[in-house]
Amino acid sequence: MKVLAIDTSTYVMGVALVEEDRVIGEVITNLKKNHSIRLMPAIDELMKDAGVHPKELQRIVVAHGPGSYTGVRIGVTTAKTLAWTLGIPLVGVSSLEALAQNGRFFNGVVSPIFDARRGQVYTGLYENHNGELRSIVQDQICLLEDWASHLNSSYENVLFLGNDISIHKDVITEQLGNKVQFGEFCDHNARPSELARLGMKIEPNNEIHTFTPNYIRLAEAETNWLADQKNKV
Repeated sequence: MKVLAIDTSTYVMGVALVEEDRVIGEVITNLKKNHSIRLMPAIDELMKDAGVHPKELQRIVVAHGPGSYTGVRIGVTTAKTLAWTLGIPLVGVSSLEALAQNGRFFNGVVSPIFDARRGQVYTGLYENHNGELRSIVQDQICLLEDWASHLNSSYENVLFLGNDISIHKDVITEQLGNKVQFGEFCDHNARPSELARLGMKIEPNNEIHTFTPNYIRLAEAETNWLADQKNKV
């Protein structure tokens, strides 16, 4: 099975081409640049370098959130368009779960985080089970301080992953002390090949048109609009 994986959930843009148990090619950048401009050229170049024709693809896997609303939307829209055009299955995988794979062999629990502003983070909790990570706390948005306090009271070894750790590192360290570990700098970019691996194990969504991102919460503009409509009633 040839799989194309796409992740634009954060500033990190990842594209991977995987066949069965082999990574044919992988592109990862961590730049504050527009994914809408760079994603399709990256896919096209990777496919050409690998000598793979789009019609050879058998599945599209996309990181469907949470993360940046714009970034997630770009990735999901691109994945849906490709899957529909090529007539192949589409699979969505948690963006946090994809990042958590970088701590797959950690002896403890893994908490990937994306900053959600105002002291909040998108996060979840994963644990090694026979070499595979399983979700033990579902993806959510919460106050980082509350999350760190919960982890401190419930777990002994916690690994944090994510490029936004620097924003919250002081609070995490204050709450968890010597119970916390932070990934190395090379652990904070989610790998699209891991995304592909996860997506190959999931039953495809046959209704491509109804496939939607997992934002976890409404975009701020939409929240404000709904509140405004409610006030007018």
